[in-house]
Amino acid sequence: MKLWSGRFGKETDALVNDFNASIQFDQRLYKEDITGSLAHAKMLGDCGVISQEDAKAISEGLKAILADIEAGKVEFTADNEDIHMNVEALLTARIGDAGKRLHTARSRNDQVALDFRMYVRREIPAIIAQLLDFQSVLAKQAAKYQTVVMPGYTHLQRAQPISFAQHLLAYAAMLSRDVTRLEDCKKRLNECPLGSGALAGTTYPIDRWETAKALDFDAPMGNSLDGVSDRDYALELLSALSILMMHLSRFSEEVILWCSWEFKFIDLDDAYATGSSIMPQKKNPDVAELVRGKTGRVYGDLMGLLTAMKGLPLAYNKDMQEDKEPVFDAIDTVEMCLPVFTAMIDTMTVHPENMRKAAGHGFINATDCADYLTKKGMPFRDAYTVVGHLVALCGQQGKTLEELSLKELKTVSPLFGDDVYDALSLETCMGQRSSYGGPAVAETARQIKAVEDFVKARSMQ
Repeated sequence: MKLWSGRFGKETDALVNDFNASIQFDQRLYKEDITGSLAHAKMLGDCGVISQEDAKAISEGLKAILADIEAGKVEFTADNEDIHMNVEALLTARIGDAGKRLHTARSRNDQVALDFRMYVRREIPAIIAQLLDFQSVLAKQAAKYQTVVMPGYTHLQRAQPISFAQHLLAYAAMLSRDVTRLEDCKKRLNECPLGSGALAGTTYPIDRWETAKALDFDAPMGNSLDGVSDRDYALELLSALSILMMHLSRFSEEVILWCSWEFKFIDLDDAYATGSSIMPQKKNPDVAELVRGKTGRVYGDLMGLLTAMKGLPLAYNKDMQEDKEPVFDAIDTVEMCLPVFTAMIDTMTVHPENMRKAAGHGFINATDCADYLTKKGMPFRDAYTVVGHLVALCGQQGKTLEELSLKELKTVSPLFGDDVYDALSLETCMGQRSSYGGPAVAETARQIKAVEDFVKARSMQ
């Protein structure tokens, strides 16, 4: 018999029962459900809503159920629809009428809102820890390659000389924003919906501040309608995870390019690549490709929940049962992608000579050549035009700018002197880009320390 069956005159159709049930996926909330019920039962006893004897029996029964679930001794059933009713049915079967009193001053609406909020709150630190591990790897790799010159790109065209360290640190900066977005989400969600009831609170003399404090929330939610209908925290989490996956996807695309024969900037460790079933020479970057592909999956989770929520009037609607699967899927996906991607970057082999060779072509020191003339007194726009002519000349002769003779350079401007060759050196071009955030060694050293400090500060919390 359903726990809510009093008003109904016939059994639920089997198809409806299966369609309506959520136990197949919300059973992962068992710990949050029991934790919330323990706090609720204690509060009911403390407020005199139920007897202390019943509160104690409920507490002992719930702790025993939790132990049995974690020992694999409990089998959930779709007949009880969801994790909340499964736990309550088990409790009542074990301790009798006292178990029936647990749901006093509570609804499944505020119960599920509590469980889901606590679950999201629990998973956020786990994802942050993975991000911090990844940042540590990026900082370590960047420290190795501060002097390695590579071409920086715009429009996937060689643009200006940078260091491989700076390139890696750009992703570390993105991950810092991912961390702080998740921290913000965790801070904003930390209000307790328990006590909101179905939507309008309760007539019982409960203490919502007691349960909020017991469950480590900052405060109870201030409006009971909002308490049961808010899923902003889930959407905010999915948004943060979508941005995080976008960052991984961009990095994946570069890894895929870098380990191709056309670039050959890196080689992936054999443990993080796969082969072909018919082409023995192949070494495929499947980890990066899968991460790139799974990004769309997380986007879909966000769009699915946004769409489910967009037309819902206050307060709770059954549509909101669709909130859990996308969040579970996105969390599972991110928590699977981050460790394997981190390990892939940690174990890659870098080829500085190929990066330097690529940087030597494409006239990526053209801006520095213009800057050289500007520092000699020529207006930048005139210098830009002069260097444009030199690039065209190099194209005709198959040369780079630094391969032009001083005589050839002076034909377009008498300002060129012997010192131009040092100015056009890629190492000089990169090393003199010492403005805040640039690729100069002193600047990448500062950025590496900033990443390390960011990680250390959170690791000590």
